[in-house]
Amino acid sequence: MTDKKTKTEGATKAGSGKYCFDMKALDVIAAGTGYSTSKGGVVEGERMLVGYINKAKGTGSRPHSHPNEQFNFILQGTLDVEIDGQKFKAKAGNVVYVPANMEHSMVATPEEDVIFVAIKDLSHGIIGKATDGTMSGPRYMDGFEPK
Repeated sequence: MTDKKTKTEGATKAGSGKYCFDMKALDVIAAGTGYSTSKGGVVEGERMLVGYINKAKGTGSRPHSHPNEQFNFILQGTLDVEIDGQKFKAKAGNVVYVPANMEHSMVATPEEDVIFVAIKDLSHGIIGKATDGTMSGPRYMDGFEPK
């Protein structure tokens, strides 16, 4: 029997006869409250979660970590990524791997919004903690701050 409770508030629970999901039609939830602009639909199974996530151009996450490992499959756009001090660009078609408890940040480049599929194990929900311990908000490139 599938437990109806999710680890991520607002996520949709899979199972109990629910096996196919229109990710674009799910409730949009914050996927990085306090440190990221990431938002989208999230489905949780028994041991894994998947999110259809959007980062608006020129915005993204401050350095953070979470106890679960993560894969991001980029569908649209390009991310400026930093993981454990290593910087690189991840574009559509790339998969980014983030080990558990590894500090990282990802920001959509200024050209277009980024859409990606996030996959994590359910040892934790989708939201991590900012490295600096604050919930002071997401990261914005110059000129992309909220008005």
